[in-house]
Amino acid sequence: MKKIIALLLAIFMIFTLFACSKKESEPADADKQPEEADEKEVEADDETPDTPDEEVEPDKTDDEVVEGVEAFDWTEFDNLIAEIRVNTDLADREAQMHKAEDMLMETGAICPLYYYNDAYMIKDEVKGFYGNLFGHKYFQFAELGDNSVMRLCLASEPDKLDPALNTTMDGGVLCVNSFSGLMTHNPEGEKVPDLAEKVEVSEDNLTYTFTIRDGLKWSDGKPLDAKDFEASWKRAAAEETAADYGYLYEIVKGYPNDLAAKASEDGKTFTVELEAPCPYFYDLCAFPTFFPVPMEEVENAEGYMKDGKIENPGAWALEAGFVSNGAYNLVEWKHKESMVYQKNPNYHRADEVKIERLEFMLSDDSAVIYNAYRDGSLDFIDSVPTDEVKTLLETQDPEFKVVDQLGTYFVIFNVKSDLFAGKTVQEARDMRHALSYMIDREYIVDTVAQTGQKIATSFIPAGMFDGQGTDPFKQSDEDYQYPFPEISGYFPEEPDLEKAKELFISAGYEFDGDKLSDATPLHIKYITNKSDAHSAIAECMQSDFAQFGITMEIAQMDWDTTMAERRAGNYDVARHGWIADFNDPINMLEMWMTDSGNNDAQFGRFDD
Repeated sequence: MKKIIALLLAIFMIFTLFACSKKESEPADADKQPEEADEKEVEADDETPDTPDEEVEPDKTDDEVVEGVEAFDWTEFDNLIAEIRVNTDLADREAQMHKAEDMLMETGAICPLYYYNDAYMIKDEVKGFYGNLFGHKYFQFAELGDNSVMRLCLASEPDKLDPALNTTMDGGVLCVNSFSGLMTHNPEGEKVPDLAEKVEVSEDNLTYTFTIRDGLKWSDGKPLDAKDFEASWKRAAAEETAADYGYLYEIVKGYPNDLAAKASEDGKTFTVELEAPCPYFYDLCAFPTFFPVPMEEVENAEGYMKDGKIENPGAWALEAGFVSNGAYNLVEWKHKESMVYQKNPNYHRADEVKIERLEFMLSDDSAVIYNAYRDGSLDFIDSVPTDEVKTLLETQDPEFKVVDQLGTYFVIFNVKSDLFAGKTVQEARDMRHALSYMIDREYIVDTVAQTGQKIATSFIPAGMFDGQGTDPFKQSDEDYQYPFPEISGYFPEEPDLEKAKELFISAGYEFDGDKLSDATPLHIKYITNKSDAHSAIAECMQSDFAQFGITMEIAQMDWDTTMAERRAGNYDVARHGWIADFNDPINMLEMWMTDSGNNDAQFGRFDD
């Protein structure tokens, strides 16, 4: 049976009263469509209220208030994720993942708004294009009539193009079209061998031996074999590389600096030993972080080393012309303006690549992008203005596609922010939960998103498997009950201002009628990357919070600046989104470990 505490949560929460709030006025820009997740975050191109009714024992007594932000211990969560990674009892593993999500949601630092779907536009003439549930889009086998050029817009300036260092959705799409790994996804969504021609697995499912195809080459014509995989995997996992996704290699023995990933002397086979059976290992082998990179180029790049230490591990891929091994390689890059990818004649499936050039427009202005698509300047766009969505749906425009995706759009709180200074751990949690209870998610979905997104009541996305590859994880059953089991979530789908007020009072705030008193005001600074859609969502929340007299300042930044500020913890509250990398809940949970490069909430980092 799953943790008894989950049942207690259900008992507490089932008696919570529901209260709905209506908008006093619509946000000024509620007519813009939010782009797909920026992170893997992706966006892509990166926290939910839990059960505020649950009695959680803080690290210090509730009346012990400190000047700064009070730390809370995240060791139990870190240890739990480590146990999940090696647990071979799948039923128990699922129970542990529910416990981990309970712990995550209890912090209130992850406030989910809705579950993603993927909306884009593509010309009818394009054939052979496909994508998958994880947001990757494959153009390398597409055809566009007699055209040898395809023009596209994914997003604005990409953050990183080194597959080991990328964490954004747009960067991931560029990686799967310009690099190849051991495995890949086919049009049916299946994992199939790519640079590996076959795989042998030991009886205990701990050792994988990949036989590498003959005659593989890098785009510069140099040979590519299993030794490139060994060097690349060890580089991506190594502490000195500091890859945000480096923790994905923890499933391999010897992580991080003595990885049990070995090429044969002749470079023909690549053998990997795992710590425990991993049901999603092939998914990882098809994920960019596990793609090979040209180590000679990487290590000889200007700016790579400084004073005998790695200064910039991605210095080799900052400009056009770097070596790759996929269908296309980058030949032209006008930063923040355009990119051109040219067919790679040394790609092992080059005879199947029909389109010679992919020309990318770099922009985050959805109106400009949409107009370029309509006037024929673009053949594919990955964002659509919300004020066009209703018409596109009503007219059933055949070029407008809405497909399933595994991901969550959410608001993230920096647990180290001065916003929580002087509060106990419990009071800070109550503050975050209170704000979450005020948000009208349905209004956001109906007026901004508009493509049938489901309201998110937990961080794990709807449709994700339970870790056993059969049933959905996000459901209540005889072994586990969500606090609100009828919706499989941690809070009601509708706003509950009564509960929010109760939580604010428990966090030390005073009210003068329905507004916070002048003695205990609350001002929030909310950061987001530049997008009318993200701004519209922020304005919806701004309107919600104003019901209690809370003010929220919206600060828009360039995408790369937003990413940098979140990673560094230089923010109070921010927009985020995360598309799953593989269909297992551990992917949505392990990113919040203390040492994870994707832990933008700064859990466990109070000593940094």
